[in-house]
Amino acid sequence: MISVVDYGVGNLHSVAKALEKVGAKTRVTSDWQDVEKSEGVVLPGVGAFKDSMDAMHRSDLAKAIKAYIASGKPFLGVCVGLQMLFSESEEFGISKGLDVFPGRVVKFNQGQKVPHMGWNQIRVQKNGNPLLKGLKDNDFLYFVHSYYVVPKDPSIIAAQSSYGVDFTCMVWEKNLFGTQFHPEKSQSVGLKIYENFKTLAEN
Repeated sequence: MISVVDYGVGNLHSVAKALEKVGAKTRVTSDWQDVEKSEGVVLPGVGAFKDSMDAMHRSDLAKAIKAYIASGKPFLGVCVGLQMLFSESEEFGISKGLDVFPGRVVKFNQGQKVPHMGWNQIRVQKNGNPLLKGLKDNDFLYFVHSYYVVPKDPSIIAAQSSYGVDFTCMVWEKNLFGTQFHPEKSQSVGLKIYENFKTLAEN
């Protein structure tokens, strides 16, 4: 069972449908006990960082997610779901994140049109990533975001992309994955990522 976390913000059903399309048994849930019992968890997100974090704390999901990550089972954060894994964001003032990874969420340079929206290539920085199995370096994935993560530890950077600046578009450490791009909007390439995540959850 893969849980798609519902904290009142996010593109939950498109993520769940993408997982179901690759054969995953999926539930959309706001219950922290469901999260605990899952074989895999996906934390999606769209919108503002602070609103998302506030919603997570109100529902006790923040604690549940940190405990789930510590359990060693597969976890994937998507877009704002990736950003919330970091220490803090500068969106609308400084807001605290889950602090699973040290680092900040920052806005694209003023010279860049935001949001960064549409298809962009990713460059693999870290070999052996099980979620990228069957993908190629420089594959195109779909992005919609104005902010990006800056990890303190470069060893977690799994892939980068470029939009006026080189930025981290994917992180990976052990059981923990995060993508700035939206696999559920990325057609067959994105579905392959969710299929790989399903495989991890089954093993």
